Amino acid sequence: MPPEMIVVGLGNPGDRYRDTRHNIGFRCVDRVAGDHAIELSRRQRRALIGEGVIDGRRVVVARPRTYVNRSGEAVAYLLTRYAVSPRQLLVVYDDMDLPLGKLRLRPTGSTGGHNGVKSIIDAVGTREFPRLRIGIGRPAEGVDQVDHVLGTMSPDDRREIDEAVERAADAVISVISEGITVAMNRFN
Repeated sequence: MPPEMIVVGLGNPGDRYRDTRHNIGFRCVDRVAGDHAIELSRRQRRALIGEGVIDGRRVVVARPRTYVNRSGEAVAYLLTRYAVSPRQLLVVYDDMDLPLGKLRLRPTGSTGGHNGVKSIIDAVGTREFPRLRIGIGRPAEGVDQVDHVLGTMSPDDRREIDEAVERAADAVISVISEGITVAMNRFN
């Protein structure tokens, strides 16, 4: 029986990227999995996968094993493997256009300049899938965007990101248990 939802957190594999802003999607998926005793233990070629039940609903949580800009390969694989439509997908990722810690949940949308989302849209052939963006803010004056998303965070930014990840995990659970409209009203 296919899952009711697949939750994919975007990020880059490897220790080098573990604590960066770009891996906030991984951190959210890890939090959801940990809070619901779902082990991300199935290592497929394109994704690290966990299967479980949240609020009585069968779900899959996943972290692509590709770099962010190739996330579409993993998402297309997951949709095919589990025979679900893109509307049963929830993608969680960082967004520089949102203030640090701000959440934005939408049922559909554009790439917003995010290469991981562009890769997903290209791979699955639609932009009609839910997404949860977690604000990481813009880089400080004189700081390169790549250094901002892949660089070390200040302790204050880390605290703000930790709190945002907790709220984002709650938003994911709300989407799973109550639907995207209720979750949008609660978390946007």
